[in-house]
Amino acid sequence: MWLNPEEVLLKNALKLWVTEKSNDFFLLQRRRGHGDTGGKFTGLLVGALDSVLDSNARVTPFRILLQVPGSQVSWTIACGAAVGEMNRHWDWLVQNLLHSLSVFENKEDVASFVKGKVKGLIAEEVRGRQAAQEEEPEKFRETLLKFELCFGLPSSENLVTTYSCCCWKGRVPRQGWLYLSINHMAFYSFLLGKEVKFVIPWAEVTRLERVSTGLMTDMVRVTTRRCQRDFSMFLSLDEAFGVIVQLADIALRRLLDSEGLELDRVLQQSSNITKRVLEEQALRTYVLALFRLPRGERLQEVALCSVWTPHARCHTTGTLFTTDSYLCFASREEGHCSLLIPLSEVISIEKAESTSLLPNPVIVSVRSKKAFQLIELQDRDSLVDSLTSRLRALQWKHSMFRSKKSLTMEQVKERMWEDNFLEYGRGVHMFRTEKIQKLVAMGIPESLRGELWMTFSDASSELASHPDYYSGLVTESMGQSSLATEEIERDLHRSLPDHPAFQNVKGIAALRRVLTAYAHRNPKIGYCQSMNILASVLLLYTKEEEAFSLLVAVCERMLPDYFNRRVIGAQVDQSVFEELIRDRLPELAEHIPDLSPLSSISLSWFLTLFLSVLPFRSAVCVVDCFFFHGIKAIFQLGLAVLDANATALCASADDGQALMILTGFLDQVKYDEDPSPPAPYPLSSQSGEEEVSPPVKQHTLITDLIADSYEKFGDLTVRQIEKLRCRHRIQVLQAHEDTTKENALRVVTPDVSLSPENLADVYDLFQTEHFINLYWGDGGTTLALQHHDPGRPYVEQYRVDRVQFKSLYMLLVPWLCGFHTDTVAHRTFTLLDQDRDSLITFREFAGWLDTLYCEELNEKVRLLYRLHIPPALTESEDDPSPLKSPLLSTTRPLHVELPNGEMRDFQEQLKQMLKDLAKEKEKDVEQPVPPMNQREFIQFCKTLYSMFHGNPDENELFQAIATVTSLVLQIGEVGHRSRCSGSEVSSEGGAGEVVEDDHREGSQEDHPVFSTKEEEEGERKEGTSKSSGSESQSEWAVSYAQILASLLTEQQLVNFFEKPMDLSAKVAEAKVKQYHERAGLLMLQQGTS
Repeated sequence: MWLNPEEVLLKNALKLWVTEKSNDFFLLQRRRGHGDTGGKFTGLLVGALDSVLDSNARVTPFRILLQVPGSQVSWTIACGAAVGEMNRHWDWLVQNLLHSLSVFENKEDVASFVKGKVKGLIAEEVRGRQAAQEEEPEKFRETLLKFELCFGLPSSENLVTTYSCCCWKGRVPRQGWLYLSINHMAFYSFLLGKEVKFVIPWAEVTRLERVSTGLMTDMVRVTTRRCQRDFSMFLSLDEAFGVIVQLADIALRRLLDSEGLELDRVLQQSSNITKRVLEEQALRTYVLALFRLPRGERLQEVALCSVWTPHARCHTTGTLFTTDSYLCFASREEGHCSLLIPLSEVISIEKAESTSLLPNPVIVSVRSKKAFQLIELQDRDSLVDSLTSRLRALQWKHSMFRSKKSLTMEQVKERMWEDNFLEYGRGVHMFRTEKIQKLVAMGIPESLRGELWMTFSDASSELASHPDYYSGLVTESMGQSSLATEEIERDLHRSLPDHPAFQNVKGIAALRRVLTAYAHRNPKIGYCQSMNILASVLLLYTKEEEAFSLLVAVCERMLPDYFNRRVIGAQVDQSVFEELIRDRLPELAEHIPDLSPLSSISLSWFLTLFLSVLPFRSAVCVVDCFFFHGIKAIFQLGLAVLDANATALCASADDGQALMILTGFLDQVKYDEDPSPPAPYPLSSQSGEEEVSPPVKQHTLITDLIADSYEKFGDLTVRQIEKLRCRHRIQVLQAHEDTTKENALRVVTPDVSLSPENLADVYDLFQTEHFINLYWGDGGTTLALQHHDPGRPYVEQYRVDRVQFKSLYMLLVPWLCGFHTDTVAHRTFTLLDQDRDSLITFREFAGWLDTLYCEELNEKVRLLYRLHIPPALTESEDDPSPLKSPLLSTTRPLHVELPNGEMRDFQEQLKQMLKDLAKEKEKDVEQPVPPMNQREFIQFCKTLYSMFHGNPDENELFQAIATVTSLVLQIGEVGHRSRCSGSEVSSEGGAGEVVEDDHREGSQEDHPVFSTKEEEEGERKEGTSKSSGSESQSEWAVSYAQILASLLTEQQLVNFFEKPMDLSAKVAEAKVKQYHERAGLLMLQQGTS
């Protein structure tokens, strides 16, 4: 075992130790006399010395020393009593540390590094034993506290586990701790006075892989869109890599593909995810995939046992897995023997008398008058009690639905299948052995095909449990019209058009009912192309309701996520298929480095189970294998097809030729009883030469091709496929996110003036805000997931709510308003939320930022203006502003005091405003906005004062806005007086003359200095009648044009709004602040709640 490094001054005192292995830095020594044959006297002498000098050495006769070249001091770092254990420690040091130590120039650093690494291994071993025994939770709390303090993440960020490891920076390793949480992976190291720490969200991970470099034989490489990190020197690299892949897969599915987790209830609540849950989930996923069980099944018990197999006349050792509704047995060697017993078929589970030959036996009796014997069951009593309890509950539940089933099967045509049924049983609980695998590979007889498809997929149990389910769906769905039914009608006559069964109304109607019923059952999938081909084949061999049950099994259990809107499952399997090609067909992969064209060709193989590329009778044999082995059969057959054509594919010149080679090969794959002649490969003749008929190539039998796939690639296991799926799903989901981002930016770019770099960074901030809400939000994960809908247009897939928008507002807005900022952010969200769904899309958010950073002064002022009129400003808004008292004064003089003390007549100032306004109108004719009343104008002024507070030119800006406020108030008062008197203001050379000239030269829309009450009410669309002329505050109003013209008279204000602002710097600052500020806010909210 590893030891805390302890100094040893005399490495070989009194010659008590013999060196077995050595290198520049480590020594493996054996206690002299231990293990020597014939050295009895030496052994007795050393034993006597041990009892006096060193009692510990008597217990641990082996040790490993750390030695530094040129030093007389060594350190004991490991000891043990078994040579095998010490050799494992020695091999670990050689493989993980020896090559790394050569990069250190200072030998003292070598000792510090190795001692730190050994201490980390000891801590990890202790923590692992504690976790296994569920002892000392204080240790984990201490680790959790270090995690929170070191990385500044909130307490709701659930830490799953930690590992001692090294992170490489170039050729230099940094020893530290890797923290794995539900949303992030983080690394911390403090070595030789240098601190290294970083956090990587799982949402940014694009690839996880195990690689080998010159220095390290095996390390974990984590690739993100921005960087690449390498980790090594794990105590158990397999375990660490498995947990990393599993956490990344779960996080990305939860964040980017929530539909895939619909039935994984445990994973929907991230706070429930622990290392134990991950291990249980991985085992559950493996069992569901191995036995093709419904995804809603929960794994209950796992027990080692042996099952009596009559065909072998012996007990087969393996593992018993029990779920809610099934007993599953798998032999120790996967694929050798398996057994599936639905609890609905079980009559009783009884304990038999235990003997020396049959220890702890259990007898499981089923309805077909067969019994299965299980022995060597640990904790038999509790297992039987649990199974019996579930069996009784299931029998009571199904008692009202169970009815006698009449077996209307065709007479068995093949004697081998008859013998097989007698020997291995019939029905869902038959033994599935290598013999049945060979029979399936030969092709199931047509009279038994439907029955065995139902048996292998366990669709028969589902159908028996819900006998009237399909007829009810047909009744509910027929006559309804939707996008799915339209697509179904379009594809009905494209389904096996050459088969007589679908050349008449009866066959088409049955296909329509099956597809429509499924679309009604599962609206998330609805209908996808290739489902029509699959359903057609199922209808040929089964009854209509059985075909529906098989379609449910294929779409929801055997090919999960294949038939949703984004076909994530099919793309994941194509990525897995590419890796299998590189691993199993290296020569082909070497000649074709880019395997994406091959995976594009093979996509239809997986989606249609080869039904669209093979002759019909051959393709049905593939479907036989699929129902028996699941997706494993399709992977094997795909590899066999490529292997059979490897030579021709390596010589192909382009993708088109490769497609012709594979298409020609698959076209000539025949069933052994098919009388049609084989089709030769198409060969092109050279121009100018007489075409010579090539020799007819013998066609390939589908049975031979399937047998070849089992022989060459049969060692591919379900566990391997599930591990590969888990890892490649990360890449596929991230590729979808990249596509979404590219298309969202492409759609938004023509509408804004932001640079492509800034727009991309803003999108990342927008998306990250959504992720943060999923990480630590308190509004419920289900509600937060609704903000992300992959089915919406690209710019609308991510949306933020009011709280998230306020967080982004604080990070990106160029002008903060102090304590008034939250109010302005609230109004901005209300203004941008045009469809009133309390969510804002990226298009709306980008348009708002574009106005602030890239538009001209008049658009910025227009935005501020609209923030202070309905709908942004509501009548019920609670505003504690001290400016709520009326500002109107009938004695206010009609003049404007300029900053230099000069008094300018109001009429002259008004004329200047109209000239400036006319220039603006010539540039662009904007849509009119409603006028602003006195209360709204007070709020407008308050916002401006708040914006200027803290500015270096604060005093000048305050003076300028005071001047503009006074001017606008006088304008509003003039309009108020004119409406109160009911006549136009007229005085020689006064303002009325200007207005009359304006009326003569153009409409009031050109120079809306004054607003009549009728226009105000019309623009607001309130539909109220004119007032009786009372001087109420609601009659006071100014227009956007008047406010804009007033602001243009003050150069200080113009400079403020036209000052260029650097969005790049703001975004860079926001990236740093976003996590910690939002995390702090959430922690504050959780503390006060």
